[in-house]
Amino acid sequence: MNKYETVIGLEVHVELNTKSKMFCRCSVDYFGAKPNTHTCPVCLGLPGALPYINKQAIEDCMEIGLALNCEISNLSRFERKNYFYPDLAKGYQISQYRWPLCINGWLEVENEKGEKVVIRINRAHQEEDTGKLTHSNGETLIDYNRSSVPLVEVVTEPDFRDTAEVRDYAKKLQQLFRYLGVSNADMERGDMRLEANVSVRLEGTKELPSYRVELKNINSFRFMVAAIEYEVKRQIEALEKGEKLVQETRGWDENKKQTFVQRVKEEANDYRYFPDPDLPVLEFTSAEVGQMKNDLPELPWEKLERFVEDYEISLNNAKILTEERISADLFEEAIKQGLEKQIKPQQIANFIVNQKIKLDSEEDIASILESIANKKVDMIEDESELIRLVQEAITENKDSADAYKSGKLGALNVILGSVMKKSNGKVNADKIRQLLEDNLK
Repeated sequence: MNKYETVIGLEVHVELNTKSKMFCRCSVDYFGAKPNTHTCPVCLGLPGALPYINKQAIEDCMEIGLALNCEISNLSRFERKNYFYPDLAKGYQISQYRWPLCINGWLEVENEKGEKVVIRINRAHQEEDTGKLTHSNGETLIDYNRSSVPLVEVVTEPDFRDTAEVRDYAKKLQQLFRYLGVSNADMERGDMRLEANVSVRLEGTKELPSYRVELKNINSFRFMVAAIEYEVKRQIEALEKGEKLVQETRGWDENKKQTFVQRVKEEANDYRYFPDPDLPVLEFTSAEVGQMKNDLPELPWEKLERFVEDYEISLNNAKILTEERISADLFEEAIKQGLEKQIKPQQIANFIVNQKIKLDSEEDIASILESIANKKVDMIEDESELIRLVQEAITENKDSADAYKSGKLGALNVILGSVMKKSNGKVNADKIRQLLEDNLK
């Protein structure tokens, strides 16, 4: 069989947590509400109703773009994306195609070998969400509560080559949205939705494939990875049989563990884009953009790097402690209070991670520092006992051990987790990681 490589681009849609919708004053707090109770003539597309732009949504979109190293367009505008579908009350969606708000960004991710890869971001643009369809007993019901909720779409170039990169990128975006405070990014509620454009080509080929398959509206990282892996396999098998692959949209059937055809994919010109005559052009000065960039909070990957460098804690501990902004902030407060009691940052980090403590409030800090100061945690320090636990875990997780030796560095975490479980968390995670690396050379 010929050697193929995957070519993947991602589109991530995130609902913003502004107080009102994108082009009207209806509340965006629609989740769980009675259908069609968060609507008005504007978001229902009634004749004569005129939209106006939500300033906060625009600023949130710009923050996302700046955090992703994008340029902010000096001139941006909204267009009408025309297509007929029941969840689109107006018969068009207000979006940005030719004049997006944020362009030419990038984000660094890790591939399956643990190597750093730069993913180019084509754009992050502002648009509105559609209504929601519910199919039941042969009928389709429409709820327009979600219609016109502010939505940011982040579109990458086709730079992904494996699903590890896809997962890392999607998780970093979710973390970023939460750090910035622009969205809850809850995938189960539909705050964040993933779409992937997937194709394959022979290794060494420089040109993009003549087709792409869009995997639509996937609401979990696990489903996205499974859908892409299935789709890559399906496409390779089709090409090996001499079949011609076409541009189409497919969904993911979790029960059957396979993708299925939804429709033949449209091209941009099918949507008949044209500038929305009811909305003004958006213009920003360099000073305005510069001030917004200066006001950005410390980003999660910046905080991660600083924790490792300033507090001399392990990369693994830093990743756990910076996963959420509140836990990172409380950890730093614990360090500040701990120094007064001569407790080192490494002790605090190891205690939190080993005991799997979720930092939610300052009350947690007092409890942690008291436990460390009074040595209430009986840690296993005996070297021979630690080695015994490590070797036992390696034997019981042979597949993960082999995967680590073959270059899949993430497999080490499976064995580390086994040691933590065996010891009830009474071991130093950094010490165990080092012992595992020494024993798996």
